[in-house]
Amino acid sequence: MLKAKHHCLIYPFFRRYTLLLMKRNFHSVNVIRTNFSRNENLPVLMIANHISWWDGFWAMYLNLKVFHKKFYFMMLEDQLLKFRFFQWTGGFSIKKKSREMIESLQYAAKILDNPDNLLLIFPEGKLQSLYNPLHVFEKGIERIVEGHKNNFQLVFVANFIDYLSHKKPDLYMYVSEYQGNVFSHSKLQEAYNVFYGNCLDIQKSKTE
Repeated sequence: MLKAKHHCLIYPFFRRYTLLLMKRNFHSVNVIRTNFSRNENLPVLMIANHISWWDGFWAMYLNLKVFHKKFYFMMLEDQLLKFRFFQWTGGFSIKKKSREMIESLQYAAKILDNPDNLLLIFPEGKLQSLYNPLHVFEKGIERIVEGHKNNFQLVFVANFIDYLSHKKPDLYMYVSEYQGNVFSHSKLQEAYNVFYGNCLDIQKSKTE
C-alpha cells in the first residue's frame, strides 16, 4: 500500500490552495452544525458523502475552519497512483479485494490513535449522485472503528450545493456527531442515512 506523507512544502501549499479554490469557486460556504461540538483532545473520524472531485477539498476546508487536525484521507490505489501529489497531502491507498486491503484498514485505524489526527473516509467506496438519498456502506468501516469506540470523535458530514440566484454555487456543509454507542457497519449506515435525510429536508426548503 501507499502510505500518507505530509511533505514540508506540499502539505502547507495544499492547505492554502484549498482556501483559494473555495474562495474563487463558491459564492458562499456555510457550515451548519447539529448535535456537534469540537473535542480538541480526541482524534476525528469524518464520514462524508462522495459526490464529486471537490470532496477532499471540502473536507480539508472543514478541517482548517473547524477541527484544526493533521489531515489524512483514504483513496483507491489506482486513483492515488494517477494523482501521486495527494500522497504528500495525507492520502493513502486502499486496493479492494486484495491482501493489501487489510493492511490499509489497519493503517487507517492506527491514524486514530493520535489525538492530533483527522481521518476522512467515504464508506460507500465510490462516487454517486448528490440526488441519491440512500447511502450503502462497505464493511471496511467496521474494521477501522473496531477497538477504538469512544476514544475518537465520529463525525458525519453531508455536502450540498445550490445555485438559486447566484452565478457561483453556495456550498452547505452539515456536520453532526454520531450519538450512538454501537459501531457496527449496519448501525453506522442507518444513522448516516437518517442524518443525510434530515439534512436533505432542510436543504430542499431553501428559497430566495
